[in-house]
Amino acid sequence: MSRVAVFGAGSWGTAFSIVLADAGNDVTIWGRREEVCGAIAVRHENPDYLPDIQLPPSVTATHDPAEALAGAEAVVFAVPSQSFRENLEAWTPVLPDRIPLVSLMKGVELGSLRRMSEVISEVTGAGSDRVAVVSGPNLSREIASREPAASVVACADEDVARRLQVMCHSTAFRPYTSVDVLGCELGGAYKNVVALAVGMAVGLGFGDNTTASVITRGLAETARLATALGANPLTLMGLAGLGDLVATCSSPLSRNRTFGERIGRGQTVEEIYASTRQVAEGAKSCSSLLALARKTGVDAPIAEHVEAVVAGKMTASEMMQAFIARDTKAETD
Repeated sequence: MSRVAVFGAGSWGTAFSIVLADAGNDVTIWGRREEVCGAIAVRHENPDYLPDIQLPPSVTATHDPAEALAGAEAVVFAVPSQSFRENLEAWTPVLPDRIPLVSLMKGVELGSLRRMSEVISEVTGAGSDRVAVVSGPNLSREIASREPAASVVACADEDVARRLQVMCHSTAFRPYTSVDVLGCELGGAYKNVVALAVGMAVGLGFGDNTTASVITRGLAETARLATALGANPLTLMGLAGLGDLVATCSSPLSRNRTFGERIGRGQTVEEIYASTRQVAEGAKSCSSLLALARKTGVDAPIAEHVEAVVAGKMTASEMMQAFIARDTKAETD
């Protein structure tokens, strides 16, 4: 049995804590809000993010970072990507040396265009052999309900990836290993942007032909950028690429697809933000992914148009019309 600290008491951090506990670990969640930590520690539930889900007895929570990290053999981060650097800078003085630092986050930092693994290395000084990511088709509610699922644990050090694989292999959660951290992170971040576009199409009343077309072209766009930056193309065809893309674009449980649907039905971004605690990472990361694509010289029409809608520069209907009006070309160009 290992001790694992999970920083983030939202839906994904809590769901992954269940995975870790089911795999035989003692888990301490750090939470920003003391009332949420109290509910987890005392009643073993997180009513704000996963109502009606009973947490295992080996999961507890605290608002004190040092207490969460006491005796930890791995640290897992599951906070919104755009506030991660600021939080990590506060936590770094009490982070243990030498243990793996694991990102569950799927975003690219605004301004710096850093992936979350890069933010971890930059802030903490940890080498790539200690920094890992977990990415795949992992909708929080289904994971917390222990529905069968698979994912990818990626680290530049394959031995570390294998150790983490054992740490989160439960009766319902099957992790695979990879050394392609870059591919896993870009697949996870970009699929949120594609899911926003799919959600907008659904909100506008379009059907399966439209959504399948957006998903497929979104995969092509993701693969263009990832491979241009050095990712393994096979990663984008696997769980952290196609698998995550299909789940996020197809499920009503997906925050990004739901966010897009609400835009398609006429709500403003400000209205949606005001009505929920949940963060749609695609709405935050679309501009940074677009900037990264432009910096790399990669054509990114979906990111470009989603960013324009989120910024209020065009409507969802205008976005769909613009996709159809683009110049025709060979599919493999």
